[in-house]
Amino acid sequence: MARGLARDHDEKRAALRKGAAAYFATHGFDRASMTGAAKSCGVSKALIYHYWASKEDLLFDILDEHLSDLVEVVEGQRGAGMGGLIAAILEEYAGADAEHKLQLDALGVLPEDKQKPLIGLQLRLVDIMSDTVIAVAPNLQNNPDRLRAAVMSVFAVLNWFYMWHRPGKGLSREAYAELATDFVVGGLRAL
Repeated sequence: MARGLARDHDEKRAALRKGAAAYFATHGFDRASMTGAAKSCGVSKALIYHYWASKEDLLFDILDEHLSDLVEVVEGQRGAGMGGLIAAILEEYAGADAEHKLQLDALGVLPEDKQKPLIGLQLRLVDIMSDTVIAVAPNLQNNPDRLRAAVMSVFAVLNWFYMWHRPGKGLSREAYAELATDFVVGGLRAL
């Protein structure tokens, strides 16, 4: 008879995912190991392998969870304007620096079949941002190259926040969201 899932299965899995993300982001996915991930999480390697068959499966799960959560939040901000979208993205990034770093640095190491759904999630984010950019600068709708450049520039303003921001120092996340919104909207309106 097969054993059922433990009551805390999802919580354990989430904690291991979070710990492994921090380990992978710190050491670099290509240099990291499942043994190191287990050690950094304070569990046995066997427990890690209970949840994931390989290091790539674990990375996929980390990125899928991160991007799926981000898409859900961003889709909830459709029609909220640039300020609402920027604030929601920056808030969702809070506490997810490791996952975000892995998304930027390690997604490309996954096999194509694992990359495809993750890239699909990224494209959904780009589509929503594109609609929001067009709402601010409708003239970009007929110029796909400039629209793409504008959308990627907005993400650049948001995606690198984790690299320089230190909680409790300088602008708060909320204050930066306001600054970024003013910066982005002002720039788009000037196009």
